[in-house]
Amino acid sequence: MNFPAPLAALGFLGGAAGLLLAALVILAAAAMGKTTVARVVTRVAGLCALGYFALLLGFSLASRDMVLAHGQEKYFCEMDCHLAYSVVDVRTATEGSLTRYTVTLRTRFDETTISSARPKDAPLTPAERTIRLQDDQGHEYGVAAEQGTPLMTPLRPGDFYDSQLDFLLPKNSSGLRLLVQTRVAWPDHVVIGDESSWLHKKTYFRL
Repeated sequence: MNFPAPLAALGFLGGAAGLLLAALVILAAAAMGKTTVARVVTRVAGLCALGYFALLLGFSLASRDMVLAHGQEKYFCEMDCHLAYSVVDVRTATEGSLTRYTVTLRTRFDETTISSARPKDAPLTPAERTIRLQDDQGHEYGVAAEQGTPLMTPLRPGDFYDSQLDFLLPKNSSGLRLLVQTRVAWPDHVVIGDESSWLHKKTYFRL
């Protein structure tokens, strides 16, 4: 994210609650024949919605694609703590007309990001991730097999584990980069600064 995650969440929740409240006020005012009140609330709600989407679009357009080297970490906010992912090893093997890429992905619970209200030894189950390998032609490849520690294994602060992800690609594939994202739910597209929001650029791992 290129916008503070707690503020982004509060902004989305506050905006949704404000629009709901405005809709109720408009309906009540219209039912009582107070058309002036209904018009004023409609205009205010419209301006607030316009401002929100301007921020959403602005942070998306200001974002840039990033490609991380081996060992560099990509952080995911879990609201009261953060998980860091990194590629620590890549191995290849030829299988006929294909190349098998075995990527070792490390998941680390960064204990320095824990909220003061969170118990220091409480385990965290990672959110579900989507993982795709892309080449320089825009082709995408999903995980063919997974070994090692499953990606949904809970961690305690300071813990980490490695997962081996296999991908099968044509031999001539080049410019490979790995994209690890939180599985997208509908609100993510309209959360300011979220990597999954409309037009927002992505952070990849270089292979």
